[in-house]
Amino acid sequence: MSISAETSVFRHDPAPLNVAILVLDDCNTLSFAAAVDPMRAANRRAGKSLFDWQFYTATEVPADLTSGLQINALPIDQLLRCDLLLIVAGFRLEEQATPRLSASLRRLYGTGTTIAAIDGGPWILAEAGLLDGHNATTHWEDIEKFSQQFPKVTTLRDRFCISDRIATSGGASPCIDMMLYLIETRYGADLARRVSSAFVYDPMPASAQRPISIPRAIHHHPKVITALDLMGQTLDTPLSIPEIATKTGLSARTLELNFQTHLHKSPQAVYLTMRLEEALRLATDTQTPVRDIALATGFNSPTSFARAFKAAHGTSVRSLRNRRQ
Repeated sequence: MSISAETSVFRHDPAPLNVAILVLDDCNTLSFAAAVDPMRAANRRAGKSLFDWQFYTATEVPADLTSGLQINALPIDQLLRCDLLLIVAGFRLEEQATPRLSASLRRLYGTGTTIAAIDGGPWILAEAGLLDGHNATTHWEDIEKFSQQFPKVTTLRDRFCISDRIATSGGASPCIDMMLYLIETRYGADLARRVSSAFVYDPMPASAQRPISIPRAIHHHPKVITALDLMGQTLDTPLSIPEIATKTGLSARTLELNFQTHLHKSPQAVYLTMRLEEALRLATDTQTPVRDIALATGFNSPTSFARAFKAAHGTSVRSLRNRRQ
């Protein structure tokens, strides 16, 4: 994580926080809950109201979550001020980053509000110009595109970033980490631990996001973590296993043994899985041409890509897209 929060709400202060939660269309329920439930649990565990929140939407129209839940609330342009604004967003970000919404966000930031953006929320802040000159992160799937589209933002692969009165997190689990950090810095480590235990949740190390879920035990093996991070950052131009081993300070044989011991797969198999999972995401969530998906996931031959994709996912990109139409 990256922390620089001298003037934000992320500092010791026993005073309760007035929080507004801006819910946008097509956000996921897990990110929504990750923003709200830590505050609810903190109030319950503390035995008093440390967080007082109210929901808002971008316009007068209710926000529809991807799960089908609907949030009916006041439009954000009716909010005069708050201590902390949480923005929960997911898909259709460019469509929702309207001049009206951007103006409301700039106005609220100008009143001294701290703004925290979750999952797709950093895109909304960046479109409003509020991330210029700040460190920020977003969901790992969109890191590269985000950094290219917003060159005035210092884009990091951290799980969450705090830069003065702006906070960003890369999804639901990093949002929980960010909210626990807020609770700890304002109200103490003991309360943060009790909130964490309420969810049976172990905060993740402050390391980069990565495009693969790994057992928590692996976090005690930094060499394996480094290798996985290198793999995640080079899906389009895969390194050789000896190259990865050298960069992690291990021999190829030792790296192989570590992967077999902790992940029960070879480094080559894990690397290929990561590339093909990214290919599945591109095939499902975007209209990227098949040839470009192949190149983006390190396949120089469309034929070898098609064969590997079908072996991993049981279908072709074209068939997958036809079924979803």
